[in-house]
Amino acid sequence: MSRTVWVLGDQLNRRIGALADAVPGEDRVLLVESRAKLDGARHRQRTHLVVAAMRRFAGELTDAGFEVDLRTAPTLADGLAAHRAAHRSAEVIATEPNSRAARALLQREGVEAVASNQFLCHPDEFATWADGRAGRRLRMEDFYRWQRTRLGYLMDGPDPVGGRWNFDDQNREPPPKVANPWPDPVRSKLDDVDRDVLAAIGPGGFGADPVGWWPTSRRQALARLRHAIEVVLPMFGPHEDVIVERSWHVAHSLLSPALNIGLLLPGEVADAAEQAYREGRVPVASAEGFVRQVIGWREYVWGTYWHFGPGYRDRNALRARAPLPPALRGESETRMRCVGHAVDGLHERGWVHHIQRLMVFANLCTLAGVEPRQVVAWMTDSFVDGDEWVMLPNLIGMGLHADGGQLATKPYVSGGRYLARMTDHCKACPFDPTKRVGEDACPYTTLYWDFLDRHRDRFATNARMAQAVRGLDRLSDLPAVRTRAVEVRRRLADGTL
Repeated sequence: MSRTVWVLGDQLNRRIGALADAVPGEDRVLLVESRAKLDGARHRQRTHLVVAAMRRFAGELTDAGFEVDLRTAPTLADGLAAHRAAHRSAEVIATEPNSRAARALLQREGVEAVASNQFLCHPDEFATWADGRAGRRLRMEDFYRWQRTRLGYLMDGPDPVGGRWNFDDQNREPPPKVANPWPDPVRSKLDDVDRDVLAAIGPGGFGADPVGWWPTSRRQALARLRHAIEVVLPMFGPHEDVIVERSWHVAHSLLSPALNIGLLLPGEVADAAEQAYREGRVPVASAEGFVRQVIGWREYVWGTYWHFGPGYRDRNALRARAPLPPALRGESETRMRCVGHAVDGLHERGWVHHIQRLMVFANLCTLAGVEPRQVVAWMTDSFVDGDEWVMLPNLIGMGLHADGGQLATKPYVSGGRYLARMTDHCKACPFDPTKRVGEDACPYTTLYWDFLDRHRDRFATNARMAQAVRGLDRLSDLPAVRTRAVEVRRRLADGTL
């Protein structure tokens, strides 16, 4: 064998890039488990997901007739060097990696990179779309419609199904009072592979051990896809934005970990949703909302990660400097029920859904002025689907508004009233979401008005924020809000709130 295909831990699919053309008996496959990653300060379920999936994929490739070199090394570069020493005549190729750091590694090591088809829109295609907008700002909705049109999802000829591109206004119902209609997710039993991987994780790993929610093989991922389409998707739309203590998953598909490491591909996920809609098994609002996440937002985030360049990670338009609250790391208790519930979920599963990420975690960090790089590092290390390409645009561009509006037109901030409407936390919380000042005032409400006040000049001319900013003029207690906000930020920073 004269050629080695190096497969990274987030490319675990026979149909991706360089591996798609590999031939058993002719091409060798290299997979490297990095000791630096195993020993790193990441959620144990994140590390387990990637390493267990790599080991299972290595077994599948061996069964298919490939010679597989699965090795553990101090770093990826060390693993490559050891492989080359053992196979001196081998040419090494790989699929374009999904991070800037990994692409730089391949370039330094002289590894040829084959174009990736792991996403539906290659970065070069995204750049062509973006450059063709002739000075207009990038908007996800425009990208999404372009994707729908060129890929043909949920289209009736040149028109969107149902006569509308977006049914998001039907997907924002508050949670039901007591009902728990959401089905339990698929769960796999852990085996010796899982236990061996968990034993290999170093002491820097944090969070609870997995209990089988996250798939680590293609077979397990396909079972979750079937469940998501057949059981979850019909009820996905109306309550996709709710947070309830009686269900950690509500009607979310839970497919992002499998998608992000290649066990599933976005095209097959969108195809399955399209088929379910065409067969009358899924209402149009739910199908559209789900497809929008897969071919719209997810691919838009992927494209902007590459389009905005390496300096994007350092953006801090709001000049936020506060430290990450220790309560978010679980290093102190919090009396804020929504925050405590989300932190507990993150500890137990390495996952909470997008509204908890955006309107509990990121909202609090934006309002409190937490330094963006600290938030990005914490969420990247803490989430089972926390890839850099996901977290950087979602946080710098959307969750924290650190890019000043380059990706999203407004900061996604709110006071406690939004959380009272979309969650079931507030009745049992000691803080009142309707109050701005006083010891029992909701920290979100206090900080929201203080945030608008501190950034009044920036957002007074923002079409989507101007009305809220004008509301400051009606607050007779604004000086007391400012005073209370200073106290709230201090207590967040020292872990006493």
